[in-house]
Amino acid sequence: MWVNGIGDDLPEARQAFASLTSVLDLQGEVVSRSKLGTVERVLLDGRYYFVKKYFNAGDGVANFSPVSKARREWQNLQLFQRWGLPAVDLAAYGEVSYFSRPRTAALVTLGVDGSDDLKSLFDKGSPKLQNAEWVDAVMAQVAHATRVMHQHRFAHNDWKWRNILVRDDEQGRPEIFMIDCPSGMSWINPFFEYRRIKDLACLDKVASKILDQDQRLRFYKMYTGSSDLTAKDHKVIAKVQGFFKGRE
Repeated sequence: MWVNGIGDDLPEARQAFASLTSVLDLQGEVVSRSKLGTVERVLLDGRYYFVKKYFNAGDGVANFSPVSKARREWQNLQLFQRWGLPAVDLAAYGEVSYFSRPRTAALVTLGVDGSDDLKSLFDKGSPKLQNAEWVDAVMAQVAHATRVMHQHRFAHNDWKWRNILVRDDEQGRPEIFMIDCPSGMSWINPFFEYRRIKDLACLDKVASKILDQDQRLRFYKMYTGSSDLTAKDHKVIAKVQGFFKGRE
């Protein structure tokens, strides 16, 4: 199956993304590469697109799953948008299966002009991260997205700074965009609680290196929607802060 959402007003993109074969034949700037495939950036009709090509269904158990990582990712991006969350726009997606097991797949998302991921801003030592008002605005949006996902018992499973794009609008106010979620899914207890803690810990891993304790607590209060911390909250915070100890 292949879905192409490009309109006739974008002829280069519509032709380039006409089929899975044409997408796989595209030669763009390689942004990242793994044993599963590549992520490439292409410029068409004056707009940037990110093309994620999968040449394997997954790794480990995922290799035998009837739902490929590519399919899960495009479904998750659509899910985020239905929940009113700021996910990047899908342009095209699809896959080919062999013996009922997905093998080759691709998804194309529209680039966000003027954006950078939060991890890159941290790595570059961006002065924006020293602007308390700007950071609070970003953290409020990240907290809201995290709360909505978790209210649906959905865990991102790779909820890291590198998977959150941010750009400033015309008034200089930051706005975030969610990207790259091939492993996210809904869980039942007791599995969901572990995944929820993992999502929060992944965010806090970088936050602990750049934000002070008050900022991190303020983020958690934004996430819970409460100005007061309960005994249960303190236990969650302790689990979050200790999640990666001994794991790296």
